[in-house]
Amino acid sequence: MNRYDPPLDLTIRCGLHLTYAALAPTPIVLLIKPRIDRGQHIEREQFTIEPHSTLEEHEDEHGNMVHRLMLSPGLTNIRHDAFVSVPSVPENTGSLDRVPTIGELPLHLLRYVLPSRYCDSDRLRDFAARFGNTPHGLQRVQAICDWVHHNIQYRFGAGSPLTAASEIIGQGYGVCRDFAHAAIALCRISNIPARYVTGYVPDVACYDPGTPMDFHAYFEVFVGDHWRTYDARFNTPRTGRIKIACGLDAVDGAFSTLYGPANLTAFQVWAYQVDPQEVQLGDPIDLGKRLCGTPQLRVPPRLQWR
Repeated sequence: MNRYDPPLDLTIRCGLHLTYAALAPTPIVLLIKPRIDRGQHIEREQFTIEPHSTLEEHEDEHGNMVHRLMLSPGLTNIRHDAFVSVPSVPENTGSLDRVPTIGELPLHLLRYVLPSRYCDSDRLRDFAARFGNTPHGLQRVQAICDWVHHNIQYRFGAGSPLTAASEIIGQGYGVCRDFAHAAIALCRISNIPARYVTGYVPDVACYDPGTPMDFHAYFEVFVGDHWRTYDARFNTPRTGRIKIACGLDAVDGAFSTLYGPANLTAFQVWAYQVDPQEVQLGDPIDLGKRLCGTPQLRVPPRLQWR
């Protein structure tokens, strides 16, 4: 096994501003805080709710940080702003581990090879036979990513909370969560543990596509003794990805879940590389101060040996 832990030498500013309009007191559960996880560290953060509401925090069964509060009638503004340190190398660097067999897999991970609400792998057994000639393990994971990337068309706004992986493969289009569900289901039918992940993907060392920033869905497979990141939507290793939540599928990764009459009336997300000596939490979002958005990787000199 080749374990490699690169230094966390980049700083990503990530966060969101949500506004909800409630007709009556409405409970809401939020899944918006970056995980305490391998390969990322929250340097500092701000979490504000206006008008003030009591905030409960707990860790769910997948290790995600969940918050619950009560929306008051009228408008409620929720803002989270964080500096998160990440490696300056592309994800998966130095990881060459094999996928464990079912007999070797820790018992608590067996659920990640079973079907779930949106990853209906049991309906894809015949379809997945096309990958049978690809060696089992990471080569098969990459072959699955390649197929999903080239055969599923990305259509902004095409997502539906009713569509599972087998239906996405049948219709041939979807959004990032659908790409993740399809790839996860095909991995699971091969007995490769796979889980759904949501997070931020800043444009570090790549061009800014010019589209509004948003959350992104991708997936991880368990190899050796840790999880490894794959993304069928972009299908290339990225630098600076920040994980918020993971689980069986999108049911476990919704950034908010409402339990009453309230609507999301404003939504803003940001994720971009900064020099933490030049930008402060709470500053206005100013992309003119970002260090990403071009193919050139920029590491502030004073941070290179941090």
